[in-house]
Amino acid sequence: MPAYFLVDIREIKQPATMDKYRSRVASTVAKFGGRYLVQGGPFEVVEGTYQPVRLAMLEFPSMGQARRWYSSEEYLELKQMRLGATVSNGFFITGA
Repeated sequence: MPAYFLVDIREIKQPATMDKYRSRVASTVAKFGGRYLVQGGPFEVVEGTYQPVRLAMLEFPSMGQARRWYSSEEYLELKQMRLGATVSNGFFITGA
C-alpha cells in the first residue's frame, strides 16, 4: 500500500540552506523508492480556512519505506538542514 509524506513549508528562514537541501534531497527520496508528486506550485483552497504556503508531497511504495527514508542516514543531515532553515509542518499519510 503506498504511503505519502506531505510537508508544508510555512516560512523559509535561510534561503541558501534550502537551495542546498533542494539540490541534494531528490537522490535520497529515489534511493528509498520514493518520488515527488507535488513540489510547490499554485493551489486553490476550496473548503475550510487552511492556507498552505509551499507544499511538497512524496510517494513511497509503503509506510515502511517512507519511514526508512525519513529516519535514514542519507536523509539525516538534509532533514536537519530543512528543519533549521524553515518553519514547516510534515506528516505521513497511508494511501488506499
